[in-house]
Amino acid sequence: MHSCSINGKYFDWILISRRSCFRAGVRYYVRGIDSEGHAANFVETEQIVHYNGSRASFVQTRGSIPVFWSQRPNLKYKPQPLINKVANHMDGFQRHFDSQVIIYGKQVIINLVNQKGSEKPLEQAFATMVSSLGSGMIRYIAFDFHKECKNMRWDRLSILLDQVAEIQDELSYFLVDMAGMVVTSQEGVFRSNCMDCLDRTNVIQSLLARRSLQAQLQRLGVLHVGQKLEEQNEFEKTYKNAWADNANACAKQYAGTGALKTDFTRTGKRTQLGLLMDGWNSLIRYYKNNFSDGFRQDSIDLFLGNYSVDELESHSPLSVPRDLKFLALPIIMVVAFSMCIICLLMAGDTWTETLAYVLFWGVASIGTFFIILYNGKDFVDAPRLVQKEKMD
Repeated sequence: MHSCSINGKYFDWILISRRSCFRAGVRYYVRGIDSEGHAANFVETEQIVHYNGSRASFVQTRGSIPVFWSQRPNLKYKPQPLINKVANHMDGFQRHFDSQVIIYGKQVIINLVNQKGSEKPLEQAFATMVSSLGSGMIRYIAFDFHKECKNMRWDRLSILLDQVAEIQDELSYFLVDMAGMVVTSQEGVFRSNCMDCLDRTNVIQSLLARRSLQAQLQRLGVLHVGQKLEEQNEFEKTYKNAWADNANACAKQYAGTGALKTDFTRTGKRTQLGLLMDGWNSLIRYYKNNFSDGFRQDSIDLFLGNYSVDELESHSPLSVPRDLKFLALPIIMVVAFSMCIICLLMAGDTWTETLAYVLFWGVASIGTFFIILYNGKDFVDAPRLVQKEKMD
């Protein structure tokens, strides 16, 4: 919540994100939808303006691609997404959008996933489901964010904004005057998504919200005709930082770190420092997603009542003894790698002897590494209270 001033006129600008308590959880253990049509990482974001007794609002939503799919961590940097081949996707998909249309009205889907590689099947599945449903209340727009903005060409996001400009004008926004009379109503929402519904989604939502805010402030008389919101330097700084903070808050619960790409949200351009920070956050996400997210998922399930504690149960389900291999294999790999380095630094009497030692310990460390990677799902920190496989 910020008290802002443009042209000497003071108004309150508020940004609220409300996270759904249904299908809540962490990044790789909660994807897609459940049988009731609840989407993972579903968040409703509302931007509100108070000025001189009048109030304006613009609502957007985000949520995981609403089909039955999963992406279990397995020590790989980017696990393969898997679409359930036996589930009735249309049933869950229809339940999801029936509820969305009742609550929000028209749905304009902005799908930002890659249209090639491992994300392509999900984009195709989403497009197919929308086409099969054939609802006049749902429009589908696919925009390959990474392809369009590669080589740091983030100015190309204007292509998407231009594409949806007319649609956004049709959806409008909510406005009530100082007498309490509703002047305009928002007729629907943009439902944005990428894989995590975090980084790419945050960028697009902030741009759509700014376009709506421009129209609202002009309607309220805060901005003069022809004035651009981007030209109001003091407010722009407040606006961008608030949206970046909102992005971080949404990302920390789901992915374990702040959002990526917030350098663009804060400054309006992509920077080399921003790329380095994204790399650092990606490494932290990798560690948390593989080695601590199971405990975080158990915490969320316990907090939301998805798991009920049995008072008569003497043994905690969180205390599950691990197999010897979980300790033995990493130790063998570290010892073998260390011996390989030592053999390189402390050469033997002959080069053939040194080569033999290096090859032996090198093969041992690499072999152990691939054994661990092959059994990756057994080494990650998995939830113990609720079996997520049964929920997918």
